Order: sequence, then structure tokens, then C-alpha cells
Amino acid sequence: MTAAADAGGKPVYSDSYKGVVLGLLVTAYTLNFIDRTIISTIGQAIKDDLKITDTQLGLLGGLYFALLYTLLGIPIARLAERFNRVNIISAAILIWSGFTALCGTATSFAQLAAYRFGVGFGEAGLSPPAHSLISDYYEPKRRASALSIYSFGIPLGTMLGAVAGGWLAQNFSWRIAFLIVGAPGIIIAIIMKMVIKEPPRGHSEPEQAPASPEDVAPPAPKFSLAGEFKELAAVSATLFGKWPVLHMVLGVTIASFGSYGSGQFVPPYFTRAFGLDYAQVGLITGLVGGFSAGIGTLLGGFITDRLSKRSPRWYALTPAIGLAIATPIYVAAYLQPSWQTAALILLIPGIFHYTYLGPTFGVVQNMVPTHRRATATALLFFFLNLLALGGGPPFTGWIIDQFAQFNFNHLGAGGTLAGLGGLFGGDLGAVSFATACPGGKAPDGASLALVGQCKASLVEATRSGVIVSICFYLWAAFHYLLGSIGLTKALAKARTDRGEAA
Repeated sequence: MTAAADAGGKPVYSDSYKGVVLGLLVTAYTLNFIDRTIISTIGQAIKDDLKITDTQLGLLGGLYFALLYTLLGIPIARLAERFNRVNIISAAILIWSGFTALCGTATSFAQLAAYRFGVGFGEAGLSPPAHSLISDYYEPKRRASALSIYSFGIPLGTMLGAVAGGWLAQNFSWRIAFLIVGAPGIIIAIIMKMVIKEPPRGHSEPEQAPASPEDVAPPAPKFSLAGEFKELAAVSATLFGKWPVLHMVLGVTIASFGSYGSGQFVPPYFTRAFGLDYAQVGLITGLVGGFSAGIGTLLGGFITDRLSKRSPRWYALTPAIGLAIATPIYVAAYLQPSWQTAALILLIPGIFHYTYLGPTFGVVQNMVPTHRRATATALLFFFLNLLALGGGPPFTGWIIDQFAQFNFNHLGAGGTLAGLGGLFGGDLGAVSFATACPGGKAPDGASLALVGQCKASLVEATRSGVIVSICFYLWAAFHYLLGSIGLTKALAKARTDRGEAA
């Protein structure tokens, strides 16, 4: 799959082989997101079975996964800067696939939470080394496109997880769903180990004129704690100390906070509001969301790579415009009285929304030297996922619980604005919704009035919680707009610092 080495002894990888490598990494990322997000599709079944609150459901999909995922990402990335990245990725896939399968054996909230920690432990080993590998296989002018293709695993995995998870939960159980989706990872891990070659560091960088000692990928120095902190400090200075990069990092974090938060409760919303079963909800949210999000993810990278030839500012302007357009369309979809109309509208916003992934990852990779790229991704993901993945779903679950409390105590006064007024005004009501409606439903044998009151309160609360989370996209768009200021100079200086020819 590789051509002979060039005159300087540097291996030459064909475009077809690069495509195979990228395809396998996309497959791994797809499995990553199937195992990560399937809990949102089957969450209602888990909630009903284990009698948990939406806050607890949010913790399972968010913080309990994100904690080890974020904390271990940095040390794994530092290993990826020194050792074989393919080995690290293969081992990570085996670990998270095994813990995903174990989730299907959980009989309590605590046990399921422990297994979700394990899934996060394994998934921490994919993206930092994967981003570094992709950056060594693809030159800077194609890097945002390649990373957007890799990021296509997000909507593809979310889609497949929703469709397969919903069908399995409906026809078998949520436990079977976890057991089955965890199995394919073992096969992919073996194939990746056999097929993907470890490229030299900085393999696809432009010729250096003159060569920069910092970026010639010297032999890995001996480990020292002081040296590790020095490397982390250098990468942190790039991500958080440079105006345009900082605002792009804030943009991707805030957008992901809203996306993870709302996405966790969109499947339960369709079940609660329209009475659809898990298989139907999986098809709707998976196919509709996957279609538009997939297009947006790919377009974001390819459009930005093209527009950046005019001005690198488009790496930030493309996400800013896309998120600003997507927000009101999303809100309109969740205000519809029928699921058919909502689903049709949801075909549109993801095309604009997900344009932010490829450009952001491309800028981060292009701003740091080759021997710090896995670390840059890990630090970005640490900040992003601890706040966004760790905080988004619990925040949305918590605010849904608060809206439900308000709606239950203020019949006829429902609505997002009214609920926010009650929340900030401290007037949610005295009667506990969680006690009156355990698991979001009236107890067996309850009156028809209570059954209807529980259902109506939860439906309106879920709609309001999703809409509030979606509005974070406008905040993110503002940061991307700020990030466009000075981005051209920052990228030019990064190239100069690496000693690359113009």
C-alpha cells in the first residue's frame, strides 16, 4: 500500500492508502460515537426501568462518561507523542467496546455509571493520536478537509447509534442494545493494527526553509515531569493565550455544550411529546439528524479549505455564519405540533450547524509544531469535553427537571419564557414533580387527571430544555466571529515559527 521511499529515505504514501487510513479512522470514530451517544436514544427505556430522573440520565450521558475521558486524554496524548499511535488507538477501541457491552449487564444506576466511566476511559485514546496521524498523512492545505472527514464519524455514529439502538431497544431491550453495539470494535481494532502504518512525525509538512530545530521531530527526550509540564504549558499558551485561537476554542466548546445537552434529550422529546416508540424515534433522529449533520460536517472542511485561499479568516467566519443560521431553524422545529413537520424542518439546520468542526480542528493542528499535535487535541478535548460533554447533558437534564417542577405547579402557564421566569424568580412551586411523578410518570393506579398532568408537564419541560440548550449556538457564533480577528496573522506567525516556506 505504500510506494518506495524517496531519495531521502522518506516513505511515500499513495492517495489510495491515505484514503484507507482515513476510512479506518472514520470507522473507529463512528464506533466511538455509537457507543458514546446510544444512551440518548435508549435513555427513556433506562429511565423507565431504573426509575431515575432526567438529571441522572444527563449524568450518564455526560459527566460520568466525560470525567475519565477528559482527564486521561492528556497523558494518553503525551504517550502518543512518543510511542506508536496505531497501537494506542487499537488498545483504546478494545477497552471502550468491552465497557459498552458491560453497560448492558447493569442492574442499578450506580453500576451503569461505573461502566460509563469505563467507556470514557477507553475512548480517551482515540482522537488525540488520530488527529496527529491525520496531520502527518495530509498536508496543511488539505488538513481541514481530512479532519472534517474524520469528524464525519460524529453524525454517522450518532445516526447509526440512534437507528440501531432504537430498533434493538424496541424489539429486545436496552440491555441487548448495549451488548450488540459494543462487539464490532474488537474486529476494527485488529484490522487497524494490521493495516495502518505509523508515519514519520511531520511527514506531510512543507519543506522547511530553513529547517526549524523545534519542528524537525527530534528523538523523544527522556521523560521528566518538568518536561511534560513545559510541553503542556507551551500548547496551552497557543490554545488559550492567542486571541483568535482562544475564541475558536470557546466557540467549539459552547456549541458542543448546547449540542450534547440538547442531543441527549431530543429522542426522549419525540417519545414524550408524540408517543413514538424507540424504533421510530431512532429512525427519525438518526436519519434526519445524521443526514443534515453529515453534510454540514463535510462541507465545513471543504468549503473552509477553499475560502481560506482568499483569507484564513474563513476558518472562523464559516462556523460563525453556520451556527447563527442554524439556531432559529432548530427552535422552529421544536415548536411544531406534529413530529412529521418537526422532522422535515430538522433536515435543514444541521447543514449549517456542523460546519464548525473541521475548521476548528484544522486551525488547532496548524497552530502547533508536529510533535505537539496529539497534545493540542487532548488539551482542546479536555477543555471542550469536561465543560461541554460533562456539563451539557446534566445541565439540560437539570433544567428539564426544573421546568417540569414549574409546569406541574402552574398549570396553563407553561412555556419556555414562563418557566425561565419561575426558575430565576425562585417560584417553581411547592409540590415535588419527582415525588408525584416518579420517573416522569404518574404511579400505577393514579387518577387520569394526575396521569395527564405528569405527561403534559414533562413534555413541555423537555421542549423548553432542548430549546434553551440550542440557544447556546448563538453565543458560540459570537466567539467564532471574534476569533476571525487576527487569525490570518496568527496562522502566518505559526508557519514562520516552524520555519515553513511560504
